[in-house]
Amino acid sequence: MESYGIAAFRSRQAVLRFEEMLRRAGVRAQVITTPRAVSLGCGLSVRFPVQDMPVAAQVYRANPLHNLIGFYIAREQGGSLQVSPAPL
Repeated sequence: MESYGIAAFRSRQAVLRFEEMLRRAGVRAQVITTPRAVSLGCGLSVRFPVQDMPVAAQVYRANPLHNLIGFYIAREQGGSLQVSPAPL
């Protein structure tokens, strides 16, 4: 089972900006298509290792982007993807 963190935003500009902020903080981040389970926003999200969730939350708190939908944990299991809100 693979797990990873997702940060979903309402604008593509915020997605790209947050990805860059995470990379500068040393987090392996990439832009992905937002999973259907989140189904809100601009269609893009930032994916990062789930163990870096505390760093991602700290980066966001230090540089809040006002169109955040939320942080999520995605788990791939048996060919399906389950997404749940991340406790921060």
